[in-house]
Amino acid sequence: MAVPPAVPPGVPQETPAAAAETVVDPLKSARRAGDPPCDVYLTGTVFLDIIFTGLDSAPVRGTESWARGMGSSPGGVANMASALARLGLRTSLAAAFGDDHYGEYCWDALERGEGIDLSSSRTVPGWHSPVTVSMAYEGERTMVSHGHEPPPDADSPDGGAPKCPPRARAAIASLVPGVRAPWIAAAARRGTRIFADVGWDDTGAWDLTALPDLAHCEAFLPNAQEAMRYTGTTCPRAAAHALTEHVPLAVVTLGAEGAYAVDGRTGETASVPAIEVEALDPTGAGDVFVAGFVTGTLAGWPLADRLAFAGLTAALSVQEFGGSLSAPGWAEVAAWWRRVGEFDEQDPVALRRYAFLEDLLPAGGRAWPLRRAVPTIGFGRSL
Repeated sequence: MAVPPAVPPGVPQETPAAAAETVVDPLKSARRAGDPPCDVYLTGTVFLDIIFTGLDSAPVRGTESWARGMGSSPGGVANMASALARLGLRTSLAAAFGDDHYGEYCWDALERGEGIDLSSSRTVPGWHSPVTVSMAYEGERTMVSHGHEPPPDADSPDGGAPKCPPRARAAIASLVPGVRAPWIAAAARRGTRIFADVGWDDTGAWDLTALPDLAHCEAFLPNAQEAMRYTGTTCPRAAAHALTEHVPLAVVTLGAEGAYAVDGRTGETASVPAIEVEALDPTGAGDVFVAGFVTGTLAGWPLADRLAFAGLTAALSVQEFGGSLSAPGWAEVAAWWRRVGEFDEQDPVALRRYAFLEDLLPAGGRAWPLRRAVPTIGFGRSL
């Protein structure tokens, strides 16, 4: 199944607030009195992302390159926080923000623009915000980042996460080899379901025992290379099965081949192919995939539906530039579903794979393609 093309680079797009008119609460049927105040908690570093788009090629040493488009937005952990919030989850983020204009902009964009709870976050006097410059071209990206670790305080000694995180249905953790994050165990003890991803192991050890917090996790979502290296296997599907010896649910992303998941508790497996898409910028696609999978899990969907939804949201995101800028909401999902149904050549089997969306999406809505304004700190909120 193919995804309809996105808005051409450089075309103004609608604001996230406008996209919010299509409101869906995927957890509506699961909500009960006494539920935790937030659906998902996460912590990490927020960057100011400055994204240059419309480059014909990578910058060449000793020359000046002109980009046809440019945007700025919160990045880093804000990519996943925005993706969760746009899918209707009550999202709480613990992060450090600089007291410079960049930090103020990121705080405002996340709290007022996306509706993310920042009560666990803090502003650090005299600390400047981390910055990433991202250049997108030919479906790839090149990034340059700068930043320093924020100073610790009594409530968040590791610079970001408080010692005792708020009650939440779920939390998303990025595991680091050799590093134990005390908040993960604290959250798990309070009944929070932990979903974890992991980055590249620069040490080259690829030792699962170096990820002690994996023992507190319900699900682990590495990519194929990470999964195979950690398990010493040569097949990502075999790696997923091997990982269930360490975590109940293993989800391995396979790039252009989709994703594969194994639930070690039930023996259930699921495999969903990727959606064909012309990728403009892959920034944040992995974060969007995790957000989609967590959404489906908390909503109680079947494993295959969770994989399909995660893959769909990731596919929609790579058709836009930027990380948090590109995270789709229900307006985008609804518009895509209506649009693909208009093509006679669509594979009926592929359409049935996403038929579960029918019961979720509101009637009406707007036509494809949707357009969101690219936020920038150079203009006011009227964009």
